[in-house]
Amino acid sequence: MEKKFASKISKPDWLKVKFTQGERYAKTAAIVKSHNLHTICESGKCPNIGECWGRGTATFMIGGDVCTRTCGFCATKIGKTPDLDLFEPLKVAKSISLMGVEYCVITSVNRDDLEDEGAEHWFRTIAKVKELNPNVGVEVLIPDFHAKKELIQRVLDAKPHVVSHNMETVKRLTSEVRSHAVYDVSLSTLKYVADAGFVSKSAVMLGLGEKDDEIFQLMDDLLAVGCRILTMGQYLQPSFKHLKVVEFVSPEKFDLFKQVALQKGFDYVESGPLVRSSYLAERAFHGVFGSSSAE
Repeated sequence: MEKKFASKISKPDWLKVKFTQGERYAKTAAIVKSHNLHTICESGKCPNIGECWGRGTATFMIGGDVCTRTCGFCATKIGKTPDLDLFEPLKVAKSISLMGVEYCVITSVNRDDLEDEGAEHWFRTIAKVKELNPNVGVEVLIPDFHAKKELIQRVLDAKPHVVSHNMETVKRLTSEVRSHAVYDVSLSTLKYVADAGFVSKSAVMLGLGEKDDEIFQLMDDLLAVGCRILTMGQYLQPSFKHLKVVEFVSPEKFDLFKQVALQKGFDYVESGPLVRSSYLAERAFHGVFGSSSAE
């Protein structure tokens, strides 16, 4: 796969998003800025930022905004990582309270430079969010933690409602797409989450050159480790230095993959060109748990 400095290709109409900034968007942006927080919405150049922030929701990114890995698809900054902000758990918790949301998503950069890879910081953040927002559903999108059980368990000790870890792509392409990550290690991380009794979730990007049978195999591999929720979306090249888009997958093809995934046994599936792992995440939560509360 040709990796760097590949030319972008024009997006089809179904990927063109009208960006709007209403009152709710401005309020969300102000809260994020005033608390000096990071979001994957901004760092990942998400095409849904206008819609999500317009609904008063954001995916908070903890552990700083500099990652220790250099994945070929990701726009998050790389370089010297900062010290952890010990007040970040409180700031995230207060921001969620001010936004008045019923469901939140928290993710992080990879912090392979830390002895515990950020697990304790994860625990403190989730615990503080739940303390200040006892009726808010909490979904976490975690790194692989190298499948170290004690580190994953520390995150689970805070009792989030949904635990997600993204496979990102099929096994054959993993080494090209994901820096440092190993396909089977990610599966082991998800297995530990599911075996511990938590709802596990994963996401995959399409359009990187994967084949249909490889996607179906990925679905089978996820189900085998107890993954219950799957999201599938179109990979978009964030800059000329990132992996090129091999194919723009049609909305109809995404619909087909959704039907296959549901038939195979997933409890809930979001599949579409603009779907991202945290996009409308509350729908998956309610899709699995119904109208029950987040308590």
